[in-house]
Amino acid sequence: MTQPAKIIKTEEEWQQLLTPEQFAVARKHHTEAPFSGEFYLNKDTGMYVCSACENPLFSSDDKFDSGSGWPSFVKPVEGSVETTIDDRLGMTRTEVHCARCGAHLGHVFPDGPRDQGGLRYCINSISLGMKKENNIEVEE
Repeated sequence: MTQPAKIIKTEEEWQQLLTPEQFAVARKHHTEAPFSGEFYLNKDTGMYVCSACENPLFSSDDKFDSGSGWPSFVKPVEGSVETTIDDRLGMTRTEVHCARCGAHLGHVFPDGPRDQGGLRYCINSISLGMKKENNIEVEE
């Protein structure tokens, strides 16, 4: 799958495009409260996309209920995310970003389902949008 070109905008441009809550999470690395996000309990089928740039990130087929309070996935769409080391809170975690626009999505942890690779992509709902299965465009 070919990934779209990177999107580069100034912080001011992102602030104009995103809601204050989206900006705080996507650009300032904040985290929404657990059990509060729109997609935490979502069971719709389709593709979860970046709320900042609509880059396809996670298939609903790869979502599971981790009990953590945030949407959790076993894997991203190939090439859709990048990771960096996050040690801002006095602990080392692996931060997940959109590969297209750099938006902060959440973190990945090694406590996911063992039979599916063992990873848990713990993602903020506010960092996501959804294209439901019947609205997904299929490339021919």
